[in-house]
Amino acid sequence: MRGVTSTAERTRLETDSIGELAIPADAYWGVHTARALENFPITRRAIANYPDLIRALAFVKLAAARANAELGTISAEKAEIIERVCREIVDGAWHDQFVVGVIQGGAGTSTNMNTNEVIANRGLELLGHGRGEYAHLHPIDDVNRSQSTNDVYPTAIKLAMVFGLQRLLAEHRELERAFLAKGDEFARVLKIGRTQLQDAVPMTLGQEFRGFAHTIAEDHDRLGEVIPWLNEINLGATAIGTGITADARYADAVRRHLVEVTGIEMETAPDLIEATSDAGIFMTASGTLKRAAVKLSKICNDLRLLSSGPQAGLGEINLPARQAGSSIMPGKVNPVIPEVVNQVAFSVIGADATVTAAAEAGQLQLNAFEPVIAHSILQSIAWLTNAERTLRVNCIDGITANESRLAAQVEMSVGVVTALTPYIGYAASATLAHEALLTHASIADLVVQSGLMRREDVERVLAPERLTAPITSAITLPPMPGALPSTE
Repeated sequence: MRGVTSTAERTRLETDSIGELAIPADAYWGVHTARALENFPITRRAIANYPDLIRALAFVKLAAARANAELGTISAEKAEIIERVCREIVDGAWHDQFVVGVIQGGAGTSTNMNTNEVIANRGLELLGHGRGEYAHLHPIDDVNRSQSTNDVYPTAIKLAMVFGLQRLLAEHRELERAFLAKGDEFARVLKIGRTQLQDAVPMTLGQEFRGFAHTIAEDHDRLGEVIPWLNEINLGATAIGTGITADARYADAVRRHLVEVTGIEMETAPDLIEATSDAGIFMTASGTLKRAAVKLSKICNDLRLLSSGPQAGLGEINLPARQAGSSIMPGKVNPVIPEVVNQVAFSVIGADATVTAAAEAGQLQLNAFEPVIAHSILQSIAWLTNAERTLRVNCIDGITANESRLAAQVEMSVGVVTALTPYIGYAASATLAHEALLTHASIADLVVQSGLMRREDVERVLAPERLTAPITSAITLPPMPGALPSTE
């Protein structure tokens, strides 16, 4: 390659094995990146859209430079300048130079070369040389020394996923706390539970929201369990896992340096050939994200149902009004925040199908479809993180209970008759429930009017604390003339 700059056209010429190409003079990327820009104008979405991946690539290159310097395969001066540039990238610099499309052929080679070229050209600038003057710092011979795309790229993908999952886990915990806070706020608000969209037995609104919180907590644990599996890497495998072109000590050295610079414990896979070809961990990560998304979407479905109306629906809770809901119906307000979270969940579900297909399509010693795997999972992580934040801030924190409506529903519900069956029997309970539905009378009044129980006994049995919690001690009621025998 050569770096000859034309000041008139503001380009420089670089060459690769295919030929010569003009590169914008001010670009830190080079000819390999330029080929990718020509070949993969697919998504119009550059890898710069995934800053975690850019940071992860920089960390891998930094660790590789240190390992190569330690083993004497590159000079200390070159290693130092590579590390300096990588630190800049980790801190957020030069991300706009990572321009190749995230979906690309070549198993990620274009992403790796974009990284190598940016580091090399920025390094040349720091050394006082022109961009493209690779005789002084080469993107392949120096920046990519002891590496190949096939071990750099999957390692960086895994590291980027860990970065993203750490933020998602933090947001998951905050969402859990938000639901728990609402559970405490609504602890004494009685309501009717539902099964199959039909009235069931009483519960508290607080119990419902605490259930949401525990659902979120469970998925927090499952997502956290994925991280140790992502921390198994194949650096040192080079092309297919045999370690060709790398010092025998390199794999351990680069792993050690990567742990040091990231603070994340990682281990080298015991079988580098298997680790280079297998995409199983990506299916596990994607499947776990899908599980979390599906369960979060179910909660959002419940929130939309519980807030439906406000007059002709359930109307049990009030979601914060975030924006006008219609261009034609004045005053209409829609549950836009749960709706957008639903749509994120649909996307995550679809992304998991993509990851599954891509993992299955791998052949022999390499899976060529890791770019779409990376795009799918990193997007799912980012979108879920953002969705959970907006759900918490723009919805959950502002939910209020429609207590008067809930109280009226409980008072008129036939579901409370279930609590009376141990005292008046199933058959009598069913008869009274049917009568209550026909006459709109309260169950309590009908039980008393039928002579089956005294008013004070009905009130004791139907006390909120007995309706909404496991029975710790039975109530013994005095017999009444004509009453059915107790089933206790």
